[in-house]
Amino acid sequence: MAILDESSLSLHYPILESIETSQDLRVLPRESLPELCRELRSFLLDELSIHPGHLGSSLGAVELNVALHYVFLTPFDRIVWDVGHQAYVHKILTERRKSFYTLRQWKGVGGFPSPSESIYDTFPAGHASNSISAALGMAVAAAKKKEERKVVAVIGDGSMTGGLAFEGLNNVSSFPNDLLVILNDNNMSIDNNVGGLNHYLVDLNTSKAYNAVRYDIYKLFRRFNVVGEESRKAILRFNNSLKSAIGKTDNTFFQGLNIRYFGPIDGNDVLRLVTILGKIKEMKGPKLLHIRTIKGKGYPPAEADPTTWHAPGCFNILTGERKQESAQVSAPKFQDVFGTTLVDFAKKDKRIVGVTPAMPTGCSMSMLFDALPDQAYDVGIAEAHAVTFSAGLAKEGLIPFCNIYSSFAQRSFDQIIHDVCLARYHVILCLDRAGLVGEDGATHQGAFDLAYLRIIPNLIVAAPLNEHYLQHLMYTAYKGQNGPMAIRYPRGKGSCIDWQVEPEVLPIGKGRILSEGNSHVAILSLGAIGVEVQKAIDSLRKAEEVCPTHYDMVFLKPLDEELLKEIAQKYNTLITVEDGCLTGGFGSAIGEVLNGLEWQGKLVSLGIPDEFIPHGTVAEQKEYCGIDAKTIASTIRSLTGGILSKED
Repeated sequence: MAILDESSLSLHYPILESIETSQDLRVLPRESLPELCRELRSFLLDELSIHPGHLGSSLGAVELNVALHYVFLTPFDRIVWDVGHQAYVHKILTERRKSFYTLRQWKGVGGFPSPSESIYDTFPAGHASNSISAALGMAVAAAKKKEERKVVAVIGDGSMTGGLAFEGLNNVSSFPNDLLVILNDNNMSIDNNVGGLNHYLVDLNTSKAYNAVRYDIYKLFRRFNVVGEESRKAILRFNNSLKSAIGKTDNTFFQGLNIRYFGPIDGNDVLRLVTILGKIKEMKGPKLLHIRTIKGKGYPPAEADPTTWHAPGCFNILTGERKQESAQVSAPKFQDVFGTTLVDFAKKDKRIVGVTPAMPTGCSMSMLFDALPDQAYDVGIAEAHAVTFSAGLAKEGLIPFCNIYSSFAQRSFDQIIHDVCLARYHVILCLDRAGLVGEDGATHQGAFDLAYLRIIPNLIVAAPLNEHYLQHLMYTAYKGQNGPMAIRYPRGKGSCIDWQVEPEVLPIGKGRILSEGNSHVAILSLGAIGVEVQKAIDSLRKAEEVCPTHYDMVFLKPLDEELLKEIAQKYNTLITVEDGCLTGGFGSAIGEVLNGLEWQGKLVSLGIPDEFIPHGTVAEQKEYCGIDAKTIASTIRSLTGGILSKED
């Protein structure tokens, strides 16, 4: 059954096709903007149904994108996006419409704003909550250089839970600037009043006459030394309080920071947005505009289920039917194994709790929320808080499994050191999306966790080869030791169709042999990249070529030095393979031990090079880094001599 009439969709966009840059947008008559927004929604649906990306947020922010580029003189004026899920229309309106079909593909348009991609992308986006701080720096620089440049930070309500956003807001009124913060509220309710009185107050507060009188009175007071800078802030606080009392608007948080507050207004009314932004644009001092938008706006399935339609993959626009994976039996996702195993543990031990910074569905901790909601905590986009919160839970005898995407865990580095490992609290860090993550690209690659975790005292660091070992390592972290432990595992599916096992406590810091070879070469791998190594070895064996012996080290810290000593005595060529950065990672750790043993052989390390790996498929990224099965086999062949002789 169709949810949309086919006639409501079009592959022809007469207004949109006239726009290559934001300058083209600004010459359009104001009354054509609603139709442009309709075309943009149709364009997004047409493209994202075939070339998947972040749909819900993009549909909700269409009017905001159009209004910003219509009112502000981009790229001279700066728009700083937070995260970037809502910035697809920004890309379409700024020279990337014709190449938008390459979204998130290798060497194509990135899923997040990046200055390396376009002059319109003013600051890197990908990790939440940084827009206010970055934009404040730009606004202060503009004021210092006496430039007429306008600076706007666009932040979602979810990102406002991040500590960095609060640090930026706290600092906004400390230096001269005219920063505008736009709070795009599309889920969390901040203010319940959206009626006629509030509409009137926004008009009043943004009118030129009101602000001209307000500024003239302020100058008069300054001339007679009635007010100074501190009393100006006091008057601003009083003014905001008065508006809050009259309009019953809850802006006390912003008024306390000396930030002029406007809103909330309907962020899906483009003409209203253009009017308000035009009035606010010339105001002096920091201000915040609170807008309300609807995730998935204009597409019924996305409006009804914004979580599912945040990034739905390929889908049929007319029916809302999402493309399903093949019905054939396959291995589960690592995240689902984590979620299922955590629920099993938590049902048997009430001390076990789950903690996640706004990723319950992404890491499958949603399973624990469904089964045992009293043992699960979503702390919002606040990774540093998630770690220290977990440490507090552990201090009082609970056993927290704190699940954070590997790339985002970088934001909690100090807390892992100071609040968890220093006191050896029993916190279990489960780092999802470790290694190469695919289409999300450079900002999301879990490339650095092995390198930055292995330097921390008291922390055990491990990586499972497959789903079986993920369960074993989770059980080992829970039952086999009483301090902090980090388990990192990749995005996507594992390799075991029959994946459920009775979990066992593994010996801490012990590796294992996976396959015997027939040469002087051995391969040492850590984690799921070992499956790729084994594919390479199997291809060589099938072609009757020389094969190395393969070891799965399981633990990065502590390393199995006893096993390494045996390997060093037996082999004169070693290859290490990791899906982490080569600098300071697994290969470096192996090299340090071998150096201590005064080993005289040859060590070749394969992994992620010293660069940020762009977006594309995981397969493309592995090939680029030289850690796909084909390249690994080629490396082995170059070190072993290739085909077996008849005598062999």
